[in-house]
Formats: sequence, structure tokens, C-alpha cells
Amino acid sequence: MDRPADTKRISEPLLAWYDRHGRKDLPWQRRRTLYRVWVSEIMLQQTQVATVIPYFERFMARFPRLADLAAADLDEVLHLWSGLGYYARARNLHRAARQVARDHGGRLPRQQALLERLPGIGRSTAAAILALALDRPHPILDGNVRRVLARYHAVEGWPGQAAVQRRLWALAEWHTPSRRAADYTQAIMDLGATLCTRARPACSRCPLAPDCQARARNQVARFPFPRPRRARPCRQAWMLLLQRRDGPRVWLQRRPPAGVWGGLWSLPEFPSPEALADWLAEHLPGAAAAPRPLPPVRHAFTHFELEIHPLVLVLERGRLPARLAEGEGLWYNLDAAPAKGLPAPVRRLVTGLLQEGRT
Repeated sequence: MDRPADTKRISEPLLAWYDRHGRKDLPWQRRRTLYRVWVSEIMLQQTQVATVIPYFERFMARFPRLADLAAADLDEVLHLWSGLGYYARARNLHRAARQVARDHGGRLPRQQALLERLPGIGRSTAAAILALALDRPHPILDGNVRRVLARYHAVEGWPGQAAVQRRLWALAEWHTPSRRAADYTQAIMDLGATLCTRARPACSRCPLAPDCQARARNQVARFPFPRPRRARPCRQAWMLLLQRRDGPRVWLQRRPPAGVWGGLWSLPEFPSPEALADWLAEHLPGAAAAPRPLPPVRHAFTHFELEIHPLVLVLERGRLPARLAEGEGLWYNLDAAPAKGLPAPVRRLVTGLLQEGRT
């Protein structure tokens, strides 16, 4: 890419700002290894630092080495991830750890191309791992960096478009310095997270403000261009809270490995009340009472919303079908909760119901 004629490189003022104001004591910064940085970068995808910190610390306490993660059962990994969202990240992290153990002698590759071949690691994540852990000058382009560069250079167009993406990658490469790459990478991410924020950016305190083209045009809020608007559909689901009267237990089933909440344990889910009724007729013929409805629960995903219609059915001790007791799922016991991953809204429903039963 040709050198931008109307702007300066941002590394010098950005590093000076980082030396005074940057975050330097995050848990994954205290002892930087490829493994620790990798886990933190996966957790930080679409998730704020403050949210990630306690999850990262619990994860490292249980899986201090890549070998520990590779040897673990997926259920335990998902259990520690429960509530962090975007569960494909956890499944990919686990798959990648096993792939590294199998194909790379248990050590994460130090070549970007090899890192990018691992599940869940794209171009920007691979570059961030190498830059932060090994101080190598690899340009990154996560959401914060895209925002900083789009504003600084007033880049027209939605960053999801291929041509705009290529332009931003070229700018990221041009700005990345050959020295202090780790500090620069952390600095530009910190700037986007703390000052050059999506809403109400603190331009008066930004070290790049004097040469920021968006600010010069008084159009900071215009950049980066938003994704073209599309209506977010709302899907409906009916979930059955099948409860045992002889103890604080609810029946859970494991979801398929792919798709929404893949691999997590959830309530039996149905696309309609009729489908739920058919399931009850097959599994619990002659149930004494109809399920009791609870208020609907809304849960937002990136591309759609899910409206959950929960229904409660209490089984008498003597009416427990053997097929439910043995092979199709598990009875989740709040008093001795197993290390299983549950989606956040399902965990809230189950916990609320079982705690209600104690009062």
C-alpha cells in the first residue's frame, strides 16, 4: 500500500500514551506465554476485559498448561465457560488444544500460518498471540483496532466489505512498528477500548486526535460505517422443566455438537406446544397434570432473538420412566451440581425453579 500522504504513523504518540495510561497488569500480562495469551485472546473475542478476567483466572487455575486443557473432558471446559457466551469459542479452544497435543508436540506453533490452521484462530487472533507473547511485529485488526483506524483515516464503507477490509489491513500493517510490537498491539487495543469507544469517544484525551481525519471533519460518530440494517428475527422455543418431587432435580439433555449452544446441557426444547405435547405423550403417557407455564424469557444472540416459553411438570417418585433415568440425559441436582456447561438463560431457569422448590 502506498504511504498515506495526509497522516502520520500512530505508533510514536500511541506508545507514549500507553507508557502513561495503558493497561499493564492484566492477568495474562503477568506471565506471558503463548498458551495464556491464546486463551485470553479467545475469551476477549466480542467480550469486555472486565467480564473476561474472572473467567480467565478460573480457567487457568484448572488448566494451567495446554496439556491439562487437551486432556480435559469437553463438559468441564464448557462448565467453566458457562455464562461467557459464544460457546463455539470454548469448543474450538478444546479442539485446538487436542490438535496441538497431537500434531505439534504439545506446543503452540510460533508461525502465523500454522496458528491460523487451528480451530477458532483467524488472521487477527494469530497475529495478536504472536505480537503479545513474542513481541513480533504482526498487525492485528480486531474490533477496537478497526474503529481506531477507520476514524483516524476516515475510511469510508462498512468494515465487513472486502475492499474496506483490505484497506484497513494495509493500514494496520503500515502503522505496526518493528520495535515494541507487543506494547503497540496492547496500546491500540486499549485505546479503542477506553478512549476511541463506539459511543461517546473521549477525543479530547486521545493522543491521536491532532491528526485524526474523522475528528477534523467533525464526523467521529460516522466512522466506522455500521453494518447495513437488517431486521433481527425472533424465534420461539418451548422448554420443559421436568422436575422430580423427591429432590431438587431437573431433567437436562445434551444438545448436538453444532449449532446454537452446541455441546451444552439444556432443557428439552420444542418448536411448538404441539411438539411438546407429542413428546410428553411418548415419554410420559398418562401424566396426571398439564405442565405449568412460567413467564416467557428473552435471550439475544448476534443475529436473532430467542423467546423461551418455559413449562414446569413435576413427576411423582413412582412415575419416573426408566428411559429418562438411564440413557437420554441427566438429572441436574442443584445440591450437587455436576461440572456441566449450561446456557445462561437455562441455568437461570433451572436455578430459579429449584431454589423456589426449597422455600
